[in-house]
Amino acid sequence: METKPPLPPFDEDSARQKVRAAENAWNTRDPEKVSLAYTPDSVWRNRSDFFQGREAIVAFLTQKWQRELEYRLIKELWSYDDKRIAVRFQYECQDIAGQWFRSHGNELWEFAPDGLMSRREASINDVPISEDGRLFHWPQGPRPEDYPGLIDLGL
Repeated sequence: METKPPLPPFDEDSARQKVRAAENAWNTRDPEKVSLAYTPDSVWRNRSDFFQGREAIVAFLTQKWQRELEYRLIKELWSYDDKRIAVRFQYECQDIAGQWFRSHGNELWEFAPDGLMSRREASINDVPISEDGRLFHWPQGPRPEDYPGLIDLGL
């Protein structure tokens, strides 16, 4: 049986660990790796896209990261209960034409007892920014442990 610690029920520390693990995985931009954090039949809403299952997650993320270049993400715990976590996040990316964006979002997560995410609901708004308005400057990949979070960056 697959498990993805930490497992529910969550306390503040385990919820923060879950959020950071998700952030680190998404910053790899590896759709297959990211999909393994979700149940095989996970239900997603991402903006106006609705889909279900790991194959759909991989297809969605593959297309996403083909469009969103230089992607860097920071997630922050907003709230939690025994099996749910609410997150706010922001990411920066560049489109194929060279325009930079900062995307602001909220996610609602629900977990199965094995720690895999069974539901993800994401609402996201994109704001064009100038290149000199960027704040996420670490090398591509997971955010370094000593790099500031959203609050420390004034976001």
